[in-house]
Amino acid sequence: MTTKAQNPLDNSATHLLHRAGQRAADIFAEEAKKGGLTPRQFAVLTAVSLEEGLPQAELVERTGIDRSTLADIVARLLGRGLIQRRRSKEDGRAYAIKLSAKGIKALSKAQPAAAAADSQLLAGLTAAKRSEFLQTLSQIVSAGGKA
Repeated sequence: MTTKAQNPLDNSATHLLHRAGQRAADIFAEEAKKGGLTPRQFAVLTAVSLEEGLPQAELVERTGIDRSTLADIVARLLGRGLIQRRRSKEDGRAYAIKLSAKGIKALSKAQPAAAAADSQLLAGLTAAKRSEFLQTLSQIVSAGGKA
């Protein structure tokens, strides 16, 4: 009888987080296909809904999306009429972002799909494990800005 060799990727946090992220994106895409939002677009709309008038630089901090990708997402959301952008009153070089009426509707429509995607992704974990897993992910994310 031969045994299967241990795959070092099975113990790689980087690899497993990447795979989990891929799975989460696939589940989100399936759940939210009618709404037409990507997970990152949903994150941006959610962040803006929590505090309208955020400058794009602050959205980078709140979402963890890099500047160039965020600029592309903002351009796409602007093109779809989901957000509005104006020069910031505090800093004329910065843009403040707010949801349009269409953006509020799109976010509202996507929220149940996002919740369903989260539920499906975490379905294999007990309630206690889900809580622990989410706390651990939060710790990893929080530690990311500290060297």
